This record gives sequence, C-alpha cells and structure tokens, in this order.
Amino acid sequence: MEGFLPWAVFALSAVAVGFAGWQLARQGDRISGQTGLGGLWVGAMIVAAATSLPEVITDVSAATIDEPNLAAGDLFGSSMSNMLILAVIDLMHRRRRVLQTVSQGHGLVAMLAVALTVLAAAFIVTDSPLRIGHVGLETLVLAAVYLLGTRVVFRQEYVEALARIAARAAEDSDDVEASTADEARGLRMPERATALRFLAAAAVIIVAGPLLALSAEGISDQTGMEASFVGVLFLATTTSLPELISSISAVRLGSHDLAVGNLFGSNCFNMAAFVFVDFAYTEGPIFEAIEQAEIVAALVAVFLMATAMMGIIYRAERRYWFLEPDAVMIMLAYGLGLLMVYSATT
Repeated sequence: MEGFLPWAVFALSAVAVGFAGWQLARQGDRISGQTGLGGLWVGAMIVAAATSLPEVITDVSAATIDEPNLAAGDLFGSSMSNMLILAVIDLMHRRRRVLQTVSQGHGLVAMLAVALTVLAAAFIVTDSPLRIGHVGLETLVLAAVYLLGTRVVFRQEYVEALARIAARAAEDSDDVEASTADEARGLRMPERATALRFLAAAAVIIVAGPLLALSAEGISDQTGMEASFVGVLFLATTTSLPELISSISAVRLGSHDLAVGNLFGSNCFNMAAFVFVDFAYTEGPIFEAIEQAEIVAALVAVFLMATAMMGIIYRAERRYWFLEPDAVMIMLAYGLGLLMVYSATT
C-alpha cells in the first residue's frame, strides 16, 4: 500500500465498523428485553464479544504479518479508549450521570478486566518455558481466567435477578416461591429476526477488521512511527468505534447497564483475545515477542478502569459545572498516557 490508499482503506473500514456497532447496540438492547437476561450480562458478555471482534480479527491479522507489537498495542490501547468512551458518555448525559444509574455489579466486571490486564502486563516481563507448540501457557491462563470470571459474573447477576423477582412477587402474592420459579423460567431465546440482524452486524465487523490491520501497517510505514504507538493510537481508536457507537446508542435508548457493561466487558475480552493472537503468531509465544514498552499502555488502562470504578461507587447526586472529577481525570489521564506510550516507544 502506498500513498493515499492506506488512509482511504482505514477511513472506509472505520465507517463500516461504526455502522455495525450501532446495529449491535440496537439488537443487543432487544436481546436483553426479549431474553430477560438484563443489560449488564448482555452488555458485558454478548455485546462486548461482538464489539471486540475488530480487535480479534485485526490483531490476528497483525500477528500473521509478523506485527506482534501492533496487535498488543491495539488490545491495550483499546482498553484505554473504552474508558475514554465511558467518560465521554458520562459527561454527555446531563440529566443524571450514567455511572450513577448503573448496577454496582459492574464493579465485578471491572475488577475482572483489571485482573486480566495486570496478568497480561506481568506475562510480558516474564519468560515462561512452558508452551504447547508455539503457543505460550500464559495466553491459555488468560483465557481460563476470563471464562471463570464470566461464570462468576453470571452467577452474581442470576442471584440478584432472583432477589428482585422475589421482591416484586412479595408485593403481589403471598406465594413468593412459586412466583419466583415462574419468573425465573421466563428466560427465553431472542426473536429470530433480532438474532439475524445481530449476526449480520458482527459479520460486517469480521470483514472490515483485517483491512484495518493492513491499512494501519501502511500508515506506520509512511509516518515512520513505531508499530506499538500506531496500535495504541490509530488502530485502537478505530477498532473501538463499535464500542463508541453502541454505547452512545445504548445510552440514548435508556439502557445504561448495556452501555457500561459493553465497555468493561470489552476490556475483559481484549485480554482473552491474546490467546487467538498467540495461535496466529507462529514465531513463538506472543508475549516473548512483545516489547516491554507495551506495559505502559497496560498500566494506563488499569488506572483508567480503577478511576471509572470510583465513579460507579461514588453516588453523589450533584454535578459541578457539568463536569465530574472522575470523568475529567480519565480524559486527562488518557492524553497523558498516550504521551507516555509515545515516549516509551521512541
């Protein structure tokens, strides 16, 4: 790719991914209502997995063209971008803060994302002799922790849902146990049309994802910037477009739990995605090929997630000058983090 072509492909792919993200939010909200699963679970697991497809497809493509730092920069940088998106949508919603209206169960998803990101950063600086073929044991550990964590989140949400059902049933009937059982069995499959639209939007992302990796590599070659920084800035920003569009759409639909769950859940999935990148990178374990400068992006992402958790726990009603300290801190820390990553990679 030479000249203007990488930028054109980059822009067109970004538009396609953004439109698909909007559709994912609409259909995800419908799935939440049709199945009875709730916004937190659907956002953190189902929509998050779908909106993270650009990272998976793009970074697998980057690994196959021998760009492990581009892939790692995208995954860590996307986690940073998702928290910036969270701050933006919180400030956009002027009537009442988004973070104050969501379930505190999001803290559990956020802690899982923090744990996975810290593990990934630690694996970069450690050399483990354990591997299966060219795949390192570390990425398999990340995937196992992700699966275990999602199981914990699901059980927590299930118990809380039953408690809410029991409380509602107590107001209408003396036979709370029977009513609870009937409600619990109300979980059902989404409508076929909704599921097909959701899958179609995911398919658009699967097609556009590899083009993002190729165009980002061309931009990296043209500008002379390191692949790590291109991954954290350009690629991570673009592959986070589904999260941006879907979260804004979810907030406008009034589904705040879906929006916030999507962002924290995507950060969890980003770290689990290292296992796919590791399988695609045939030169050896992926963490052995990643430069230690990527740890800076990982630590910045951890700081941003911790700050966002503070916003969820903090339940003050008043907004000062239409700004909130945690949201502003996230935005400032994101900018500072980009400067730190650029400094570490040059």
